[in-house]
Amino acid sequence: MSDSEYILEMRNVSKTFPGVKALDNVNLKVRRGSIHALMGENGAGKSTLMKILYGIYTPDPGGELILDGETFNPKAPIHAIRSGLSMVPQEISPAGNLSAANNFYLGREIKKGFLLNQKAMNQRTQETLEDLGIPMNVNALMGNVPVAKAQLLAIATAVSYNAKVIIMDEPTTALTEAEVAQLYVIVRKVQARGIAVIYISHKLGEVFELSEEVSVLRDGVYVGTHKTQDMTKEGLIKMMVGREMNEMFQRNDDIPIGEVLLDVKDLSLPGKFENITFQVRTGEVFGIAGLVGAGRTELAEAIFGYKPAASGTITVHGKQYDIKKPRDAIALRMGLVTEDRKKTGCLLNMSVMNNMIMPELHPYIKYGLIQKPLAAEVSEEKKEQMRIKTPNIDEIIANLSGGNQQKVLISRWLLLEPELLILDEPTKGIDVGAKAEIYKLIVDLARMGKAIVVISSEMLELLALSDRIMVMCEGKESGILDRTEASQEVILKMAAGETAEHALHYDEG
Repeated sequence: MSDSEYILEMRNVSKTFPGVKALDNVNLKVRRGSIHALMGENGAGKSTLMKILYGIYTPDPGGELILDGETFNPKAPIHAIRSGLSMVPQEISPAGNLSAANNFYLGREIKKGFLLNQKAMNQRTQETLEDLGIPMNVNALMGNVPVAKAQLLAIATAVSYNAKVIIMDEPTTALTEAEVAQLYVIVRKVQARGIAVIYISHKLGEVFELSEEVSVLRDGVYVGTHKTQDMTKEGLIKMMVGREMNEMFQRNDDIPIGEVLLDVKDLSLPGKFENITFQVRTGEVFGIAGLVGAGRTELAEAIFGYKPAASGTITVHGKQYDIKKPRDAIALRMGLVTEDRKKTGCLLNMSVMNNMIMPELHPYIKYGLIQKPLAAEVSEEKKEQMRIKTPNIDEIIANLSGGNQQKVLISRWLLLEPELLILDEPTKGIDVGAKAEIYKLIVDLARMGKAIVVISSEMLELLALSDRIMVMCEGKESGILDRTEASQEVILKMAAGETAEHALHYDEG
């Protein structure tokens, strides 16, 4: 064991892909037993740097990795693990048909002769979980275990490898506030064991809550490292994006609100939502707030015909329509950017171009074949307009960062020139720079007379963007607020079930 205060050093690390310099002489130094945040916009190089550290990518010649005082050149993740480095990925994919204990020991099973020693695996898994304060049934099938539990099991697994350093990549993306608080407790327990944690997150609050130091990458270049206590959120954002972000949550009030475009009355879907009524006008940004399980996503899917409502009416431009499938909604010039871009948005094994043109192929097809020159022309135009970072439009979309994937999905609908655009968690899991660009796009679309519906769990986002906000609670409508009367406190009370009248009266009191 080295006497150095740094457990990990990455010196002058570079990585070049065809046509792209992903990392350019990046440096990173992590102290023993510290929680070290790694920040940067989507595409800044964070994931590439960590994949080099974990043995997934090989760096360009000239750089140096040092782990616990010794040169470190992992050729595969198993080499990294054996050297004392573990990773908890952003998206946990446990073997759903195996128990928690069998997932914990996957690939390193304890055997008794030729048979699995299930008793020993169960016992040791239970001991590790109890030691970290993680309540879990080791016999539970992981396919039935909530995301938060799977995340905590992954952390326990990483600890069990006798890790010196654990990389946690966006560990709270799919967690509720209560689950996030539990994760914080576990992370601090891990740190108390002398294990260093490299914590990657787009959520500034988490970084200031947990970390002692923070390093920033921008466009594949190392910007700097500072003690977190010496930083401000504004200063950290400026390091990440290279510019001031004071206007990130601002919009002008001079956008004219026009006629009613969408009129929803008494829309219901048993078990999901009931008697939802609201209108959205041209030039308006209409926000929808509510806690997880409030029925917001299901409402959007019903309007778009993905999971049609059982009763109620949907009127567009004064005419009532029976929207039974997405094709019906698209014909009415609606677009829907779904909540989960990987599961229900992106066609991950297809190119950026094909993802853009997918909703309406007819303009690009001749003799049964896609005419690539025309499709490429419009896709290239949108790539430039949306500032999508990709080597080219033929790049597989799975290779893009989350923020750039989101821009592709928005571009998909903009190609159809929609009159109504529904955005479900439009900035989930993306960095502040990409957020600012999407906020500006939303405001620009409203200025063009589009009707925009924004569903978001980030109240500051809704308060900044929305002309009006409808709050939902357990499938019911708590009320609709004008932007002049909306506040975080009022929205929270309405999301918990209070009416707008009571919430507003309490706020004034």
